[in-house]
Amino acid sequence: MRNTEVALPTGAAGATVGQLAVGVRSWVDSAPLRALVGHFGGDWPTGDLTAVLAGLDDFSARHWDFRRGRERPEAREPALDRATAGLVLAAADRLGLVDSGPPARPRYTHLVVLGGLAHACLRRVAYARHLLRTGPSVTGEVAVLGSFRPLSEVERSALAAAGVPGDTEVDALDAAVRRAFGVAAPAEEDGHDAPHPHHSWSSRTYRPDGLPPVRVLAAPSSDPGRRRAHTADTQRFWAEHVRLSPGDLVLTVTAPIYVPFQHCDALRTLALPYGCGIETVGVDPALPDLAALPEPALTPGRYLQEIRSAIRSMRALHDALVAA
Repeated sequence: MRNTEVALPTGAAGATVGQLAVGVRSWVDSAPLRALVGHFGGDWPTGDLTAVLAGLDDFSARHWDFRRGRERPEAREPALDRATAGLVLAAADRLGLVDSGPPARPRYTHLVVLGGLAHACLRRVAYARHLLRTGPSVTGEVAVLGSFRPLSEVERSALAAAGVPGDTEVDALDAAVRRAFGVAAPAEEDGHDAPHPHHSWSSRTYRPDGLPPVRVLAAPSSDPGRRRAHTADTQRFWAEHVRLSPGDLVLTVTAPIYVPFQHCDALRTLALPYGCGIETVGVDPALPDLAALPEPALTPGRYLQEIRSAIRSMRALHDALVAA
């Protein structure tokens, strides 16, 4: 992960509860986040870190939540003046949501690709293949994590334009793996087809020549009565399928805009219980391999929404640290 102006909590293997808590406080108490809250009319929360995180969660729910329980493509875009939009983009950059560098290490135990919107599934899997071709080695497996979330009409159209079929997120991930890794059929397959997709799961393992095994995993929801599986569910479900050990290094691939929140989710669900190291990188949009896989415009509203996601993920991580 590149050195942003505001560093994320450490992903070093074996990091202590205290070190992780210091990292949460450093990001949350940073100048760009304080300036952003002030610009939107908020007073900085008082009290200890638990109270500050709760206050920021509440503030961001009132001012920066444009999804209101809907999926990301359905979020509204707020009407912001030019100065506010510029402040948001500058804060997002300083907080680590805009840019990303290459992996820092030459070798990792596992490479984890996080699912998302249909176009993101294609881009992230293609980037993972690029990393294996040009750079760090992976001694364990490549894990491609998603769920049975139905694709929207816009997502299905984007897949069709790229010549990829699919009706769910895991369909898109599976097709992306076959396309990027040149594999036709899984070597192993398992799963449970429940009456409701929130309870279902599937696992397909491909074995491309000369590369680590690639596992495509669709996770069930940990709260199936209320929602689909989210990022933390997929990470936790994968951890149950692979033997993580203290000292293992896990490289996680996502989009730059999601790096802060998904890094903290990985710290909470993987690093804290298993003692492994976590490094989170975003897809490099400048790669020629990805030119044919465009993504939607990253607007100030989207950045505000994901700053809120980062705050909520920091809060969940801190709660886990307090419990530990």
